[in-house]
Amino acid sequence: MAWTTEFYTDERGKAPVEEFLDTVPPKERASIFRALDLLKEFGLQLGSRYVRHLEGKLWELRAQTRGKTYRILYFAYTGQRFILLHAFLKKTQKTPRAEIRIAQARLADFLEREE
Repeated sequence: MAWTTEFYTDERGKAPVEEFLDTVPPKERASIFRALDLLKEFGLQLGSRYVRHLEGKLWELRAQTRGKTYRILYFAYTGQRFILLHAFLKKTQKTPRAEIRIAQARLADFLEREE
């Protein structure tokens, strides 16, 4: 069975990753969707060129395009689903703590409302 990706949606029905992707220029968005397609195809076996474990359940998907580096923070959930929690344009070498905190808060909210 293949993996699927789902956008995290908050209690008001907003999907922050989807909204972020809508702001990305089309060619750059295509690169991000290629990386998401690889994640769906290879799942947990996708190599370190594209994914990196951050901490706890959080993982980072990397998409490079036109000298820019986009990141999507996500986690694996039951039913071979990846829940996309947070996306941003990376401007520093390390993933900023503030970005990780946003993803952690959304992860906690998702799990609280799912279970």
